[in-house]
Amino acid sequence: MTKKSRQGLRRFRVEVRSWGNYVEEIADLKRVLAKKPRTLQIEIIGTGEIPADSALRFRTALMDRSPKTRVVTNAHSTLQGGTLLLWLLGDSRTIRDDARLYFRRTTLSEDDEVPANGACEEPAYRDSYSTIDPDEGDYARVLQIVNEYLPVKEMAGRLIGVPVLRQFGLVENEKVDSYLATVFSKCPEATEGPSNATNQQRVQRRGKGRARQMRR
Repeated sequence: MTKKSRQGLRRFRVEVRSWGNYVEEIADLKRVLAKKPRTLQIEIIGTGEIPADSALRFRTALMDRSPKTRVVTNAHSTLQGGTLLLWLLGDSRTIRDDARLYFRRTTLSEDDEVPANGACEEPAYRDSYSTIDPDEGDYARVLQIVNEYLPVKEMAGRLIGVPVLRQFGLVENEKVDSYLATVFSKCPEATEGPSNATNQQRVQRRGKGRARQMRR
């Protein structure tokens, strides 16, 4: 779901759910980014966790955007796993003051993936009932990217609050809120109609004219 303004700012809402593949949402995001908005604000709403594969596809779409498009991510709830990755992809980020971040450790080990270089060694013993979940491989990739922002090894399995995020430079709420307030003040919603800005200018001109008459 998207809302647009008249000056290149668009808002895109992602409603979090732990099921489904987010195909429609990702397609909508690509269409919005193809229009090269000056600023895209992604609103992340709801609890749960975006599946790792979907989170990685959101990332691919955002990585392919125009370099002129600035992305702001705004989280209204506690973020988990793949949802956390989507939030981290913003150039600027905001989050509800009492919300938290959480990501679990991966169940995969280094022996569970074939190395890109080097000889393939015989894997460690596994009983006949144990298998590797390919989805866990996607989740391990999500953690690799998260590790570029936060130390996964030390923080996995623990709740992370906003004060910690500020320490890592991931949120600067006052600066971002001020930026958004400035942008929105200059960007009335399209549903307001084209005459609003003109009417405001007329009111300002009338006020200046009356001020001149009073001086005389």
